[in-house]
Amino acid sequence: MARNNRNSGSRVGDRREGRQLRSLDPSTNLGPYIMRRRSDACDSYSDNIEISALEQWLMDKRTEGSSAMNFTHLMVAAYVRTVSMRPGINRFVAGRRIFARSDIQVVLRIRKGVGSDSAWTAVKVSFSPTDTIYDVYNRINEAVDDVQAGTGESDYDRLSASMTRLSRFFLRPYLMCLRIMDYFDILPRRILEASPYHASLSVLDLGSLGVQSVEHHIYDFGNLPLFLSYGAKRHVYELDKDGEVQDRHMVDLRFTVDERIAGASYLVEALKCMKYFLKNPELLEQPPETVADDVN
Repeated sequence: MARNNRNSGSRVGDRREGRQLRSLDPSTNLGPYIMRRRSDACDSYSDNIEISALEQWLMDKRTEGSSAMNFTHLMVAAYVRTVSMRPGINRFVAGRRIFARSDIQVVLRIRKGVGSDSAWTAVKVSFSPTDTIYDVYNRINEAVDDVQAGTGESDYDRLSASMTRLSRFFLRPYLMCLRIMDYFDILPRRILEASPYHASLSVLDLGSLGVQSVEHHIYDFGNLPLFLSYGAKRHVYELDKDGEVQDRHMVDLRFTVDERIAGASYLVEALKCMKYFLKNPELLEQPPETVADDVN
């Protein structure tokens, strides 16, 4: 699990997931009080990317031995690399304060088994800002294999099963209690580590289902600040400079962001940075030369 070197000495007000940012401007610090719920603070961004070159790069990597490498691995690797340059997108809001997360945690929806009729579950995978596409590939595959080769249950499945054994009469106050405990950073570690609502990013791959991306909501429970959805490849036919028809392969991206973590311009620049790495995946094959720290 990656740790931010500035979080090595915990201070009063820090949380287990990260350190409180104390040098933000007053308007940013006021945001969690004005927009008290995460759903109040949602910003949505739509974009697309031409993937013809990406498809060739992926084919090359599969030929070289990374036989299962796909667009999800690239998407996560591009996000991880962006965090190394724009760490503000790895912040979160909790207890009306803004924190820099001390690691990078990505939630993925996967099938519990290898068959197309297998049920879905969620896994949470941790990364470091220095990880390459190969680190991301291996870590995601390990997490998927652990679920599919074992009982077919993730930590989240086991947590959900234990909670839903409660009657409806007890379940609602139990969840209210969890919200209060989360607010004061006393949530049991078992729940914190299994929860897909406490992470840096959640990725929804709808392309594997043959449908287009959707604008996903953000949960008020937990502290997840960023949701990314992408859909199936679509064809766009355009004329090149010589008047010839070209078949462009496009994928639509949908981002939903908790705008309280950073200004709109910062978030847009970070998403542009992520898209740049998707267009130039060869840059993800080597670790970054430097890693930027978030503010104090």
